[in-house]
Amino acid sequence: MEFDFLKPIDGETLAVLKTFSAQQLASKVLFHTQDHFPDLNKITIAVIGVVENRGNARATTTVDLCAIRKELYGMFPGNWDASIADLGDILAGNSTSDTYFALRKVTAALIKCKVVPIVIGGSQDLTYALYRAYDELEQMVNLVAIDSKFDFGKEDDGELATSYLTKMIIDEPNNLFNYCNIGYQTYYNSQEEIDLIEKLFFDGYRLGEISNNIALAEPVFRDADIVSLDLNAVKSSDSGNFTTFAPNGFNGKEICSLSRYAGISDKVSIFGLFNHNSTIQESILVAQIIWYFIEGFHYRSNEYPFGTRDSYIKYIVPIEDEVLVFYKSDKTDRWWIEIPFISNVNNKLKRNTLLPCSYDEYLGACNQEIPERWWKAQRKNVV
Repeated sequence: MEFDFLKPIDGETLAVLKTFSAQQLASKVLFHTQDHFPDLNKITIAVIGVVENRGNARATTTVDLCAIRKELYGMFPGNWDASIADLGDILAGNSTSDTYFALRKVTAALIKCKVVPIVIGGSQDLTYALYRAYDELEQMVNLVAIDSKFDFGKEDDGELATSYLTKMIIDEPNNLFNYCNIGYQTYYNSQEEIDLIEKLFFDGYRLGEISNNIALAEPVFRDADIVSLDLNAVKSSDSGNFTTFAPNGFNGKEICSLSRYAGISDKVSIFGLFNHNSTIQESILVAQIIWYFIEGFHYRSNEYPFGTRDSYIKYIVPIEDEVLVFYKSDKTDRWWIEIPFISNVNNKLKRNTLLPCSYDEYLGACNQEIPERWWKAQRKNVV
């Protein structure tokens, strides 16, 4: 049974949670204890810890998620109706491969039960296990990483947390349709890595771009299956992480806004937070990030790819040798652009025939500017 990999919440943490008031989140959440495992048929969101950081050779502390739980469940919920459960922790296996296997099995089972896992972990190479959870679903996967680096390291350098993206691209079966990095800092990435992002038709947004206009990230999250957040993308003055010092990065407000965008996305089915350094200060921020993801989840509108196109206004824009087709939602005023489906391409790509976009991209098309993300998606559809 997949859920045998999960260790119940420890008694000390449960004792603290029982002291919280009936209005706090602790009284609204079902917990995996020694005597009880929550009924997944009644659950919409599941919190899971992964006590594994061997993929990060620079990790100096063990993974301790107790402080996050105390901070998170001591908060007051919004106007929420989703059933939330904390399923406990996956412990580190004899090898990282063992931990990957356990995490892959647990998350795959949750997705099949239509439960959205929030995974709190150690090293970010655990993202690879989340990606592999989709193998059984036979679908292409879009990954969005909030990270200061692209993580294109060499697999044999012993630093799995900075090379997991390479592993995703190389290993079979290759189900990665798109990767998008939000918040990369150029001086942490070689020019060869930046060029490779372009060559693979992946997307990257610099920290300054998103900080100047955070709304740029919303369409990106709308097309994501997995969101992987490296907590080192937050500057140390806001995260309290002075072990891995980051003078620049997202501030607390920005990272919570990005988390809310991820929650609002109808398509995001896994949200992971990694490289937690187990300090009390960072635990407070992590708890707030998770709170905002759950808050965003409650504003999901179940639009494309789950709804129909009947409630959309269609706009046709002739441009150069192309005819671009845009759709605007009557419900949320959000925009999509159509990617022509190529019949000889793997059928798993059919679900990507509409690409989320922004109103500004529609205006740009009206001025004969082809949206860059449309061009890249079109190229991947053909190649």
